[in-house]
Amino acid sequence: MTTSTTASQVTVYGYPRQGPDRELKKAVEGYWKGTVSAAALRSTAAELRCANWRRLAGAGITEVPTGDFSFYDHVLDTTVAVGAIPPRHRAAVEADSLDGYFAMARGTQEVAPLEMTKWFDTNYHYLVPELGPDTVFTADSAKAVGELREAIGLGHRGRPVLVGPLTYLLLAKPAPGVSAGFQPITLLDRLLPVYAQLLAELKSAGAEWVQLDEPALVQDRTPAELNAATRVFRDLGALTDRPKILVATYFDRAGEALKVLAKAPVEGVGLDFTGPAAANLADLAAVGGLPGKRLVAGVVDGRNVWVNDLEKSLATLATLLGLADRVDVAPSCSLLHVPLDATAERELDPQIARWLAFARQKTAEAALLARGLREGTDTIAPQLAANRADLASRAGSPITRDPAVRARVAATTEADARRGQAYPERAAAQRARLALPVLPTTTIGSFPQTAELRLARADLRAGRIDAAAYRERMEAEVREVIEYQEKAGLDVLVHGEPERNDMVQYFAEQLTGYLATQHGWVQSYGTRYVRPPVLAGDISRPAPMTVDWQRYAQSLTDRPVKGMLTGPVTMLAWSFVRDDQPLGDTARQVALALRDEVTDLEAAGAAVVQVDEPALRETLPLRAADRAGYLAWATEAFRLTTSGVRADTQVHTHMCYAEFGEILGAIEDLDADVISLEAARSHMEVAHELTDAGYPREVGPGVYDIHSPRVPSAEEAAALLRAGLAALPAERLWVNPDCGLKTRAWPETRASLENLVEAARTVRAELAG
Repeated sequence: MTTSTTASQVTVYGYPRQGPDRELKKAVEGYWKGTVSAAALRSTAAELRCANWRRLAGAGITEVPTGDFSFYDHVLDTTVAVGAIPPRHRAAVEADSLDGYFAMARGTQEVAPLEMTKWFDTNYHYLVPELGPDTVFTADSAKAVGELREAIGLGHRGRPVLVGPLTYLLLAKPAPGVSAGFQPITLLDRLLPVYAQLLAELKSAGAEWVQLDEPALVQDRTPAELNAATRVFRDLGALTDRPKILVATYFDRAGEALKVLAKAPVEGVGLDFTGPAAANLADLAAVGGLPGKRLVAGVVDGRNVWVNDLEKSLATLATLLGLADRVDVAPSCSLLHVPLDATAERELDPQIARWLAFARQKTAEAALLARGLREGTDTIAPQLAANRADLASRAGSPITRDPAVRARVAATTEADARRGQAYPERAAAQRARLALPVLPTTTIGSFPQTAELRLARADLRAGRIDAAAYRERMEAEVREVIEYQEKAGLDVLVHGEPERNDMVQYFAEQLTGYLATQHGWVQSYGTRYVRPPVLAGDISRPAPMTVDWQRYAQSLTDRPVKGMLTGPVTMLAWSFVRDDQPLGDTARQVALALRDEVTDLEAAGAAVVQVDEPALRETLPLRAADRAGYLAWATEAFRLTTSGVRADTQVHTHMCYAEFGEILGAIEDLDADVISLEAARSHMEVAHELTDAGYPREVGPGVYDIHSPRVPSAEEAAALLRAGLAALPAERLWVNPDCGLKTRAWPETRASLENLVEAARTVRAELAG
């Protein structure tokens, strides 16, 4: 490649918020506990922003993103910025903006929080805006302007980041009490003047560019929605008092929206060129490129952790040079979705560590590509050679391929993925074996992960206690959890999972083919961070993973204790997956490893086995054309995991915090005997959706929102249960929380579960009467 005359620069859409030691999490949780003041919390946040900008500037980024930092969630920040505070939270926000902000996110004992769901097809959760015909928008630029001025004051050129108006409205839901037929997009004309005011105030504060994130444009959009997009960019583009506008799309190809963006009177467009979004390259050429515009080319995968194929990316960039006035280089999306720094993983084999790139490394990769684009590839020849060696090392490593695993997958038949009996026959056998009351009560699996439990794991890792002492501590916790559940009156028990650090990581650490990180934290929601394992090679199970714990728990009680596993789709979705083979192939490998565990649990006496698939909906491709193939291998993998058991062994699954309407057919195709789902925040919507779809099996729509510290009263839980009975017959309805209880404290857990059991008894009595 010869030297380009294009002044290509490097940028990022956003950056991890937490800090190298999760300082933000600790400060926010300290504020909630009353041990950290509001001033100290804001000071910590400012220090983290400053460190991020300094790091980005040091990597060669001359235009840093501002406003992408958040105490909890950037969509909630947008709700504040446009003044769309739900009526039930207005008094709290007016009394104290910070406490009111957290009340919207977490709720209080008196007031429910905003609903929470997944951000497109990621494992990040956002707070869903609640809008209605009476919503009045008002601009509040304090956060956006304040953080921009911070950056400018530190000598940086800042580019404020806002969730775009189209995406904001398309993600919103009708507020409680508003007709389900209300479409928030009808508020567009009311919202655009507020964005105009925000843009004007940001320009006045020194913004040259503003980034409007519009990932909703990569989904299938109706002609009316595309017309709305045209209006958004036409009206905002026509403003005279505004910065330049960069419309950022990511996660998939822009499709028909690309024509809208090409014609829009905005100065810049950001497109993803990784994974399925690589189709943007041909699509961009087909519409004649983006003449006169700045193109931010996302050629470094911002959602996975593998080193980039630099030469492949340079080839893409070279093609793009003729399709825009200026081509800048970036990761494909905000780096919020990857850990901070791969160099912190000192326990990994150094050769394997060279295969990995986290946020800091991805920023460096993008900067290197921009340099190659500006100055020619000869200037980065040593780095390209090292990159080729790293890619070859990974491709040729014995870690990646296990002939025995591949032979087992190849020998799998369609019959292996089907139960031997139809559901009605299984249901009769299970009812006879379990002898449960109507409206049986249970929990989803985990109980509070106390500081003492986390300390015991840390002591084991540090060698301060041995395996025997650790086992003794965990067994004591299991005994307490079983005793508590019996006393509380729950019908189907769990062992509480005290030994599990995370529902995916725990299993990944016991399966071949996975790599575990020590510092690879990624935000899931609020202050909840996870360490997704890295799926590097072929998967197998060397030994049972949960059987001893389930057997021990069952020995303590006559009530059934569920065996608890994470399903194959979630094992992929909440890991960083390999990118060198189809996801369906990897899913079948994981499913066969888990199948061995399920059959071992049954052999050990488990009458109920729960295989959780909370990620089934979130991993649904954003484009409808891609969904049938995904759902085919995803449901097959679940059935492959669970279909080796007898008719009288009851298979449960669990899903949470997603929009299920589009996958109801797939939920049925899982062929689970019982499914539990989030329903408390969404007011039992899912129960009615399942009934409308003709779902024939048992359902546990949650009556206790575990993502909030508030304790639902027994009457509140009973009211939700009655709403569930309006959709489902009593013989098919279970009573349970929305999700696992690991993030909750024991006092609220006890009170909430006892209210849940009381609610079930109350409604049983009503049914009997």
